[in-house]
Amino acid sequence: MKQLILRDIIRKNILALEPYSCARDEYMGDGGIFLDANENPFGTLNRYPDPYQSKVKQKLGQMKNIPENRIFTGNGSDEVIDLVFRIFCNPGIDRALSFPPTYGMYRVSATINDVEMIEVPLLESFQMDLPALIPFFDDARLKIIFICSPNNPTGNLMNPNDIKFILENFKGIVFVDEAYIDFAGSRSLISEIDEYPNLIVSQTFSKSRSLASARIGIAYSNPEIIGYYNKVKAPYNVSGPNQQAAFDALVNENEFLSRKSAILEEKRRLQKEFSTIPLIKKVYHSDANFLLVEVDDADSTYAALIDMKIVTRNRNSVINNCIRITVGTRDENTALLKALKNI
Repeated sequence: MKQLILRDIIRKNILALEPYSCARDEYMGDGGIFLDANENPFGTLNRYPDPYQSKVKQKLGQMKNIPENRIFTGNGSDEVIDLVFRIFCNPGIDRALSFPPTYGMYRVSATINDVEMIEVPLLESFQMDLPALIPFFDDARLKIIFICSPNNPTGNLMNPNDIKFILENFKGIVFVDEAYIDFAGSRSLISEIDEYPNLIVSQTFSKSRSLASARIGIAYSNPEIIGYYNKVKAPYNVSGPNQQAAFDALVNENEFLSRKSAILEEKRRLQKEFSTIPLIKKVYHSDANFLLVEVDDADSTYAALIDMKIVTRNRNSVINNCIRITVGTRDENTALLKALKNI
């Protein structure tokens, strides 16, 4: 790949930033009389949480065979995405790139950070258009390329050879969002973070770990990039209860595997049943916990399901006459199938 020197693409004010030092940076022990952080001495949630989520990172590191200094945990994947703009993109100057239709927060976060978002539409196969992308490799202002794999809302994995080509030829940050990777039966790119110094892999506890309410996002990368994440983040960015919820979810591996298996089994059932429903014209391949389906009229189908208190996601604005349907419990899916057959 082209030689990448991180200091050349990190914002100069971030390089010079002196991060805030909180009380728990100075004392990391467990015991003692804590009179350092102006906390209330009464209550059960009165103490500030671990600012670096050490217990969660230690468990993640053990499970994935990755050193803790290659792991960042944040307040949902949205913080992980926002911070990559803050670290690498000068507002009003630098640019990022994504492949629509894809996760909408890339564009929203770019706009919030005053960063132009270049969009290279996916091919009809929902794969990346490399010939259309390659000319942007020479754009000195392009700092980040976002790749969602499995992609939301299309559900498919991106071609790993295409991702490798981008990693080896783009002299900037390649951000691979693997929010749905646990459902894909495919190897995570986490194993490649030591080979590619420009790679950031994002994952989440919201999907397969059943912790959407707890807001736990993760970034895996080389120690230098993770160091800048920790430098720029808010001091106590993940609450104590949410850290505990994440740790408990990691410990309870059997429940995780059981729930994932149930979701995948139900996805196969929905795929089979959808093929028999005249209303549904096409069911796209999915490597995630949802199915993208094409119907005669997405707007009216969505509205009819809403009338029956079944909430799906109308994606007609980005993919013509398509609805995204999350795999629910067996009873929820049975109710969905009944409703679709009655429309």
